[in-house]
Amino acid sequence: MRSYSFCMLTAAAALLVPCHALSCPGLPELSNIPGLGGLLRLLKPILSPKWPFGRERLPEPPLPTWLQGLPISPDTEFSDVLENFRQRLSRLEGALTLKGKIAKAGEKIIASNGKKADFSSALESCEKTGGTLATPMNKEENRAILGIVEQYNSYAYLGIKENETSGQFEYMNGTPLNYTNWYQYEPNGKGTEKCVEMYTNGNWNDRKCNLYRLTICEF
Repeated sequence: MRSYSFCMLTAAAALLVPCHALSCPGLPELSNIPGLGGLLRLLKPILSPKWPFGRERLPEPPLPTWLQGLPISPDTEFSDVLENFRQRLSRLEGALTLKGKIAKAGEKIIASNGKKADFSSALESCEKTGGTLATPMNKEENRAILGIVEQYNSYAYLGIKENETSGQFEYMNGTPLNYTNWYQYEPNGKGTEKCVEMYTNGNWNDRKCNLYRLTICEF
């Protein structure tokens, strides 16, 4: 049977991160949420030193009486939940750093700083915040990226590049594409357009990499 503390953390992980990822303007001080004082103490060793999200460390909350005496030695399941929670908070932190539009698609958080840059600079700005250029791998992710493209009314670079074979495109890690949404008769650059942009209708087009396009990252 799972421990009471395991169930509490699972519920918190399920509710907190999606809620904050979708609301976007910023995060409240978690210590003000009723009943989470003890949870903060449990998470503090895991999330340090970046807690909470680059701001000054919260005051040490008292351990609530309803948590006193409960075993908090993590078993394998508990450790896995803590690690998953930490990773999701880390991705959310990176998205919030961009201070722009945010969307969610499956396990991915899609975010933009609203700035335009050439391909190399856009990729670098995403990697500096712990992410990479938005890379749609299915229709849901393509729609999430399109939502941000529409809000800024600007074409955006995708995390896709042409490989050494002219006309063949791949993900940034070198693996073949498993989903595409090319505009009619695209790609047609034949080795001269090695990057990929998304139009404001969600279709893709191969394009030269030195043009300025909207930066959209994924985490």
